[in-house]
Amino acid sequence: MTQAELANLREMGDEDTLKGKYLIFTMDQELYGMEIRYITEIIGIQPITEVPEMPAYVKGVTNLRGKIIPVMDARLRFKKPEREYDDRTCIIVLDTNDISVGLIVDSVVEVLTIEEEDIAPPPEIRKGGHRYIKGIGKAGDTVKLLLDCAKLLTDDEVDALNDLP
Repeated sequence: MTQAELANLREMGDEDTLKGKYLIFTMDQELYGMEIRYITEIIGIQPITEVPEMPAYVKGVTNLRGKIIPVMDARLRFKKPEREYDDRTCIIVLDTNDISVGLIVDSVVEVLTIEEEDIAPPPEIRKGGHRYIKGIGKAGDTVKLLLDCAKLLTDDEVDALNDLP
């Protein structure tokens, strides 16, 4: 999905138009989705400045047209093995909890509409085990783990990131 396509989708869409639309991306050979309404843009990997005393999954901050935003690696956030970034790696910039955050993912695949009836709750494995997973979306023969963007960061993490310069 190009930057222009995402911008066009957001401009023409009100809440109802964006309902059920998910940006699908890959991470470690798995498909994930997040609601389009949280996403402001998709950019290539940018220079990232490390910030001391941040969790390992927070890679640092980047300057996005004069705005400093924290950037976290989705692989590390979800306890997956780290890998080198390549030309498919990108940063999904999203607004959640009144803060802009960049989420580094392996690659962006497409925008899909997933109807409410095609979303199942995550299986109960252990208490709190699926904090970031909102549901499991079924599309054709595949499933996508749908992220709850509001729960990607805890309140303490939001406070720490808001304190960055």
